[in-house]
Order: sequence, then structure tokens, then C-alpha cells
Amino acid sequence: MGIVDALNSNVKAEPVYQDLNGDEVVGFGQRVDSMFTKVDKLEQTLNKVEQFYSTSSKKQLTTSKGSSILASYRKRQQNASHRESVAAKRMQELMRQFGTIIKQITQHKWAGPFMQPVDVVGLDLHDYYEVIEKPMDFSTIKNKMESKDGNGYKSVREIYADVRLIFKNAMKYNDERDDVHVMAKTLLGKVDEKWLQLLPKVDEEEKIQKEEEADAQMDMQLAQNATHAKIVKDLSIEIEEVDRNLEELRNRVLQKCRRMSTEEKKKLSAALTSLSPEDLDKALLIVSHDYPSFHATSQEVDLDIDSLSESTLWKLKFFVKGALQFQGRSPASMGGNNQQNNKRKIYDALAMSSQKRNKK
Repeated sequence: MGIVDALNSNVKAEPVYQDLNGDEVVGFGQRVDSMFTKVDKLEQTLNKVEQFYSTSSKKQLTTSKGSSILASYRKRQQNASHRESVAAKRMQELMRQFGTIIKQITQHKWAGPFMQPVDVVGLDLHDYYEVIEKPMDFSTIKNKMESKDGNGYKSVREIYADVRLIFKNAMKYNDERDDVHVMAKTLLGKVDEKWLQLLPKVDEEEKIQKEEEADAQMDMQLAQNATHAKIVKDLSIEIEEVDRNLEELRNRVLQKCRRMSTEEKKKLSAALTSLSPEDLDKALLIVSHDYPSFHATSQEVDLDIDSLSESTLWKLKFFVKGALQFQGRSPASMGGNNQQNNKRKIYDALAMSSQKRNKK
């Protein structure tokens, strides 16, 4: 039986509490409703954190490392913009050098047919677009190299690939005995020869880029780790606060409980035998909290109901009724009722808080 259920029964059925007015009932109910909402939010946060650590390579990260990780990340971020600026300048220099190669090729006496897009209509090349999937020419490359709208080339390899495509298209569409085919093949050889001279610099730049990308990934991982380390720390504090509030509320409610009748004690004894082994262990922990000498085990129980205090009896009654209600629900209905799941967390917290005090 949850605290809200107990308060409702005070109004609608048999009196559970003594000297408890309507305002107090509403106040207790509002506090419990607030706790249900908070527990649900904490569970959502906990699920996100668990999901992060289940997929992260830094699963062993602890909250104590959070500040040092965050400091490391901030230090690395200070140099990130500088690294990006330097990398962009290096790539621009490579593009400039390859631009010089393009200029040399376009000044060749055979470059004329490749300077502008193929005049498909004027030359009556009715099957051109069936043969050539991606037309290319030097004017298109020039425009893309000079583009300022973000659609330009990102690397020198992209430019090289398009230059080769110009000549590959010409060789593919024209017969190998055709002049255009021969001219394209000759110029392609010259481009490849020049490219091999530039290639060591391109390889070195790509190696540097891969290393910097790995650093960027590490920066992102550090940031995520630091963020989740802080979340874990805050979550721990909030869970402890919920536990304290629960204990305080429980004690206030139990102080208002009336004496339990003999019939109610009999029903409570019978209900205890209906609990699952797990729930019975939790119920016995409640008793052992109030009676440290009591040996809490579900294998063999010797519990004298009449010897228990009123507060212990009501703790057991609240827990047992709630546990039995929870056991009686089907998995499908449980999944669709967050308030019932939250109540279950409250019942479990009741036993867990008792267990903590026993260990102390």
C-alpha cells in the first residue's frame, strides 16, 4: 500500500491515521505525487547515462575524473580553431600548386576541346549522355575552385579526380583512333606525371588530417565523458535527496497511524506469506531495521506480529499491500502505468533505506 493510497483510504474507507485533517491529507498526497514525478525523471536520466556508458570505450570513468577531463578538453579546444586554420591554409597551398599544373595543361596546344562543356546539340551527339554519366571540362573545374558558397572543392584529390574525368570521358566516348581520344590520352599522361610529383605532399597532408580528426574525436569523447561524469554526480546527489525526503515523509506519516486491530494483524501475517521471496526479504529488512536482533531471512521466519510496534506494523502493511498490487499486474499493464512503477520504486526504497541503516 503506497502513501497516497493510505491517505485516500483515510478519507474514503476505514481511518488509517489519528488526528489527521484534510489539509494534511492533501499535503502528504502532493508531496508523494511530486516524488513520483521526480523519480520518473531520475529514471529517464539514469537510462540515458547507462546507454552512454554501455557504448563508450571509457566505461570505467568515474565522477572524480570529471573535472580533470573537462580541463583537458577545454585546453585542447583552445588550440582546435588554430589547427583548423592552419590545415585550411595547407590545403589551399596544395590546391594552388595543383592549379599551376592545370594552367600548364590548359596552355597545351591540344587542350582546346576540353576547355568548355561538350556541345552535345551542336555536334549532334545524340547518345552522349547515355555513354557519359558525368560530363566534365576545365571551365566547370575553374568555377568550382573559385566557388565561395561552400560547394567548392574540399581537397586537392577531388580536383585531380575531375581533371582525369575530363580525359577519361573523351577516351570513353571517342574511338582510340580518333584525334580527340589521342589528345585526351596524351594530356592525361602529362597530368598523372605532374600529380606524382605532388603526391608525397598530398599523402603527408592526409596523414596529418587523419591525426587531427582522431584528436577531434578524442576531444568529443572527452567532452561527452565530462558531461556524463557531472550528470552521474548530480544524479547521485538527487537520489540521496529523494531517499532523505522519503524517509522523512514516511516517519511523519507513521507518527499519525492509529493502532492496528487484531484482525488487521492476522491479515498482515497471511499477506506476508503471499509475497515473493524477493519481496519477503525486503519486508523482513523493514522489521530488522526496527529490531536489529531480528534475523532477517526468507528461508525460515519466526516473526511475532503481536510484539511489533505500531510503526513497524504499518510500515509492513504499506509495503506488503503495494508489493502484492504490483505482483498482480500483467507485464503489459505495468509498462503503461508510470505511476505504478514509481510507487514500486518507493516501496523498494523503503526496504533499501532500512538495509542501509542496518549496514551502518
